[in-house]
Amino acid sequence: MAPPSPKEFIEAALVAATTPYALSYTDSKQKWVILRHLLSLLQEFPGFKPSTGRFMHNDGTEVNLLRATGCVHVANSTTPTIPLVIWLHENYPQKAPLVFVSLHPMTPVHRHHPFVDNTTGATSPPYILTWKYPPCNLSELLRNLVQLFSIDHPFSYTLTTPACLTHPWLVSPKEALDRLVGMLHYDMVALRASTSDEIEKLSLLQEELKRRDRFITSMVAELGEERMRLEERVKNWAEETDRVENWLRVNDGRSIMDLNAGDVEIEDAFEMDETSRARLESSVADLAIEEVMYKLDKALEHEAVSFDSYIKQVRSLARQQFFHRCNEMASTSSPTSV
Repeated sequence: MAPPSPKEFIEAALVAATTPYALSYTDSKQKWVILRHLLSLLQEFPGFKPSTGRFMHNDGTEVNLLRATGCVHVANSTTPTIPLVIWLHENYPQKAPLVFVSLHPMTPVHRHHPFVDNTTGATSPPYILTWKYPPCNLSELLRNLVQLFSIDHPFSYTLTTPACLTHPWLVSPKEALDRLVGMLHYDMVALRASTSDEIEKLSLLQEELKRRDRFITSMVAELGEERMRLEERVKNWAEETDRVENWLRVNDGRSIMDLNAGDVEIEDAFEMDETSRARLESSVADLAIEEVMYKLDKALEHEAVSFDSYIKQVRSLARQQFFHRCNEMASTSSPTSV
């Protein structure tokens, strides 16, 4: 027995009443429109075949629908054919058909295609988005898809420009809208990419500014602590100054003003016992002899004195310096009287 023709298959599917296989089209007028549109599609694109199947909507609803499956060829022969599945919505023709590009691992849909989702294969050209019956039908939809895919193939990221679209007077309003939507989509993709890069750079800059803010905050905190320490030292020095001035007032009958004016010798402002005085005199003599010996070295260097005279003077001065240092050490080791 010969297989049924496409027309016989569609008619039998539309009138089937078996509950598990009954299609979700209820209106007789709707069924007549579906039959007419499908036959027109199959006549213009004989490579498509009708069939039925269960379709699940995004909300989880399952329906039995008619579908047309086949491949379309675009103008560029170097690109692969595009397999399509066209599902007729249960409210067709008031609702647009659901068109999917059949996905295959060897020919994935490129990620930035303006009309095809690369994860599900669902197509959303302006023709479907602006679908309105009766002007819209399946045959014109498929012709529109062929034109779109000849400009922007779903399996190739190369955007082509057919000669018929080079001049605005040579395109229809729908074709111009399709091309405008595609161009806007790619402009948005480019803008999104540049915006993402700018956001990433600004994020890195924000992190750097946060790091600098933490560093500056820590520096300000350290400077605040250093200021507190300096203020404490100033306070301590002020207290020490007050104590010294009070001591001078108590231990010296003359005023601090007289001392500052130069009427009183600075040595007379302090008490000094004999041991301290002797140690001071020995230290002064030691330093004086050290200075004289330094001058003698310079004089010998410039040949201002003879070597014999230099040796004789150095021996004498070294002996005196030795006795002064011994006296200084002896006064340091002995207890001092206050």
